[in-house]
Amino acid sequence: MIRYYRLKDRKLQELPEMQAPCWVNISPPFNIASIEALAEELELDLDYLTDPLDIDERTRFEFSDEGKLIILNTPVLNDHSTEERTLYITVPMGLIWTPDYFITISSYENSVLQSFLGQKVKDFDPRDPSLFVLQILEQNVYAYLRCLKDINVRRNVVEQEVYESSKNRDLKKLLNLEKSLVYFVTELTTINQLMSKIQRTNFLGIRGDEEKEDLFEDILIDNRQALEMAHIYSNILGGTMEALASMISNNLNEVMKRLTVITIVLMVPTLVASFYGMNVSLPMMHHPHAFWALMGIAVLISIILVLFFRSKKLF
Repeated sequence: MIRYYRLKDRKLQELPEMQAPCWVNISPPFNIASIEALAEELELDLDYLTDPLDIDERTRFEFSDEGKLIILNTPVLNDHSTEERTLYITVPMGLIWTPDYFITISSYENSVLQSFLGQKVKDFDPRDPSLFVLQILEQNVYAYLRCLKDINVRRNVVEQEVYESSKNRDLKKLLNLEKSLVYFVTELTTINQLMSKIQRTNFLGIRGDEEKEDLFEDILIDNRQALEMAHIYSNILGGTMEALASMISNNLNEVMKRLTVITIVLMVPTLVASFYGMNVSLPMMHHPHAFWALMGIAVLISIILVLFFRSKKLF
């Protein structure tokens, strides 16, 4: 779906057709023919519009005579998330700008672009590509921070459930959260490298503009903080998983120990019954109270064994 927007009187208005200058937003569902027609109309390389649709596309930037392209990964909630699937995934988002148009494209609906479409971001203007790109980068970092906080809250909830039950279902939830954090650490590291290179090469052409340079520096700092948070949460979750593994192992040892003690206690009457079940002459076999005497001895020995194991804190 291709939609066109323009800022008028500080309000975002949707246009019936493409009119220069405007913001072109391409979101699912996609019509490949429409994308090809748009690329031809704007005289853009078709790869500029199709590369961001590849879920495995790497974070990068490039430029040509026709325009500039930035591809960065943004976090989204996995629509197909189950106990066996990752809670959050990262998907590519393409930012393309030419002298007359700014184009955004993503294969998933994401909170970054929705914040602009819902006019939740102040003072944004698609007609100023460098500022618009900086604001998108800023909102992307905020999206990672929100997801990281959500992951941490979910981790605390699942952790309490695991302490009480230690069910496989809860352990799978923790594992899926750990996978999300691994994706976040990887992507935030890549985005940090991307922004450092953009700053070093002056890809946005903002060198000398103190206000934009300060904004870019703040975004870099926020991204590093998000990366550090992802590392911290990942380490905490890793430590939690190790502690839970140790707890499960200890619980298993306790169960096996109690079963062993019970087996030893029950072995005495079983042994006596086995002896007197043989077809041979045995002591007291003709005594009228032999059965009760032997059972009493067996029970007495079992009680002594129970008291012994309890004194050793084994039962």
